[in-house]
Amino acid sequence: MKKCVLIINPKSGKNLERDYLYKFQKILDKAGYETVIYFTSHAKHATELIKNIDYADLVISLGGDGTFNEVVTGNLARKERLLLAHIPVGSTNDVGAMFGYKKDPVANLKLALDGEVKGIDICTINDKPFVYVAGFGKFMNIPYETPRDLKSKYGYLAYIIEGVKALGGGTPLYEISYEVNGEVKTGEYSFMLISSANRIAGINNFYKDVKLNDNKFEVILCSLTKKQEIARSLYYFATSNITSAPGFEFIKTDKLSLKFKSKLTAAWCVDGEKLDDLTDTYNIKIINNFNILMPKKNIKKLFIEE
Repeated sequence: MKKCVLIINPKSGKNLERDYLYKFQKILDKAGYETVIYFTSHAKHATELIKNIDYADLVISLGGDGTFNEVVTGNLARKERLLLAHIPVGSTNDVGAMFGYKKDPVANLKLALDGEVKGIDICTINDKPFVYVAGFGKFMNIPYETPRDLKSKYGYLAYIIEGVKALGGGTPLYEISYEVNGEVKTGEYSFMLISSANRIAGINNFYKDVKLNDNKFEVILCSLTKKQEIARSLYYFATSNITSAPGFEFIKTDKLSLKFKSKLTAAWCVDGEKLDDLTDTYNIKIINNFNILMPKKNIKKLFIEE
């Protein structure tokens, strides 16, 4: 019999039915899996759990984007990687929505089991993996500083509330030199996003024609500081092509080196969580062909045919 390990973040998801675990086990049993269940109890627990699994034919994380990041991080630390799937039950669920999942976790499990194994690109920042997005500067503290009780009560709306509050604050500029595609450039920027995703912050089609296996990631640098300009840029995020928004620079590359004039005092946000790495130098690169079991729905749109 095959073995499936469920790694569940019990603090994620307010819409789980009480008997979801019974339904999960019933579906997995029918698919020929013996099921082992672990619940996380603290930050980075999912990373520890997957590191120490002796063997599994499939590991499924059940939680938000941050939970999936922890499972990916632990899997990359293993000598032999395990096959992963992710069932989204967090506040925003950008990764799950991008993969083609809906809101019902039980239906999503069936979608995963009926899906395909695909090799995706995983980005790293100073060797710390991120599944879909990393950023610093204006607004980047919102995902990890928004109170958990607000996220549980309001879901994605909690981030919108905190974002509106942040518009009223100051907007510092960071002086950066960066090397990309063989060139060294400098500038002052209020925030930066680095991603390999077509959905960010709940916005679908954030970029056009993103591929998860093209050995590239997308970079946006913003030099805007005025509240009105930033508000206008948010309109571009939701309604237009962000790569053409005024005050933004867009880069597509496979490697990026950043050097800040001074050590950062505010943390990066990595897949919605805080990155505990305050320094002045960051290197972003790609790990290729990280296997994920995912629904068939968006595969043609998200992957280059091999």
